[in-house]
Amino acid sequence: MVSTLRNAWKVKDLRKRILFTIGMILIYRMGNFIPVPGVDTSKIMNLTNNSGSLLGLYDMISGGAFSKFSIFAMGVLPYINSSIIIQLLTIAIPSLEQLSKEGETGRQKIQKYTRYTAVALSILESLGFYFTIKSTGAIQNDNKLSMFVIILTISTGSTFLMWIGDRITENGIGNGASFIIFASIISRLPSSIYNLYKLQSTGIVDIVSLTLVVVAAIVMFVLVVISILAERRIPVQYAGKAAGGKIVKGQSSHIPINMNASIIIAIIFAMSVMMFPATIAEFWPTSAFSKFVTGSPYSIFRSNSIPYIIAYFVFIVFFTWFYTQVTFKPEEMSENMHKSAGFIPGIRPGEPTTRYIERVLDKVSLLGGLFAAFIVIVPMIVQMNNSGFKDIAFGSTGLLIVVGVALDTLRSLQSQLVMRHYHGFLK
Repeated sequence: MVSTLRNAWKVKDLRKRILFTIGMILIYRMGNFIPVPGVDTSKIMNLTNNSGSLLGLYDMISGGAFSKFSIFAMGVLPYINSSIIIQLLTIAIPSLEQLSKEGETGRQKIQKYTRYTAVALSILESLGFYFTIKSTGAIQNDNKLSMFVIILTISTGSTFLMWIGDRITENGIGNGASFIIFASIISRLPSSIYNLYKLQSTGIVDIVSLTLVVVAAIVMFVLVVISILAERRIPVQYAGKAAGGKIVKGQSSHIPINMNASIIIAIIFAMSVMMFPATIAEFWPTSAFSKFVTGSPYSIFRSNSIPYIIAYFVFIVFFTWFYTQVTFKPEEMSENMHKSAGFIPGIRPGEPTTRYIERVLDKVSLLGGLFAAFIVIVPMIVQMNNSGFKDIAFGSTGLLIVVGVALDTLRSLQSQLVMRHYHGFLK
C-alpha cells in the first residue's frame, strides 16, 4: 500500500487527484465544526450518548457532525439512501431497468434521478431531525422562521456534500460518497483511543480486558481484510469463433462474486430495523409502546439483551441474502454469457446455468451473512459483559466500511498506475 501511494505521488496527474481529494475532505471536515444557528448542542449530546441507537449510527457516519449539529449533520446519508432506493426501483420498474442497459447515457440519467431523489430525501430527513431535536428542547427559538432556517441549512449542507462527493469521484480518487464516510469514521479514531486510555487510567477497565479487546480488534481487522478480498470465481469458457475471416481461439475467464457491498448494506438495513422502534419510543417515553419496546423481556428491540442479539443476527443474514438476490441477476448473467458464446464447464446453457449461478449466490451470501453477523455481534456481547466498552458498538461496522473503502481506493490507484505505465503492443 505504501509503495502504491509513493508511486502514485510521483505521477503528476495522480498527485493532482490526491491533493484535490484531500482539499475536498478538508472542506468537509471544516464544515463539521460550523454549527447550525439557534440550536443548543449540549442537549443533543444525550441523543447520541447511547452508541447503540440509530442516531448514534448517524453520528458515527457523519463524523460527529450530528452531535455537534453542524451544517453537515446529515452527512451523505440522503444520497446513500437515494442510491439504494433507485437501485431497488431499477429492478422493480421495467423502464428504469431498460435505462440501466443503455450504457453511459442511461447511467447518467439514473444518476440524475438519484440526485433529485437525494435532495427530496434530505428535505424530509431534515424535517425529521428538526422534530427530533425539538423533543429534547434544543431549539432556542421555537418559531416558523427558526424551523425554516434549520431545515434549509442542514438540507443544503447535505446537498453540498453530495456535490463534493461527485467532484471527488470525477476529479479525485475513489468513490466520493464512500470517501466522505471513510474520512468521518477515521476522524473519530483518535477520540476513541483516548476514551479507552481514559477508561483504563481511571480503573473502569482493567489492563487485561483492554489488552484482550485490542487483540480481538486486530484479529477482527485481519478477518475483515480477508473477507473483503475473498471472492468466489465461477469459471467461464468462451468457444472459438470466426471473426473477419479469422478464427479466434476460445478463452477461459471467470465471474468474480464478492459479497462486500451486500454485507455493508445488510448491516445498515438490520440496524435500521432493530433501532427504529426504540428511537420512536424515545419520543413518547410513558406510552405503552415505549414500555414494551424498551422494558418488556419479550421485546426483541430491547438493546443489550439476548433476544435483541438473536434477532439482529437473523436480520443481518436475511438482508445479506435478500440484497444479493436483488442486485445480482442470474438470468441476465446467463443470457449475456450465452450471447458471448460462453458457458460454465459441465453446466448446460440456459436454465441450468441460471440455477447454478443462483445456488452459488445462495451459498456465498449465506456465508457472507454469517460472517457479517459474527463480527457485528461480538462487540455487542463484549459491551454487555463490560459496560466500560460502550463506544465499540459500531466498531465492526465502521471497520468494514473503512477497510472496504481503503481497498477500493488502493485498487483504483493501482489501475491508474497500470494505465500510465502500459506502453501498448506497438512499443
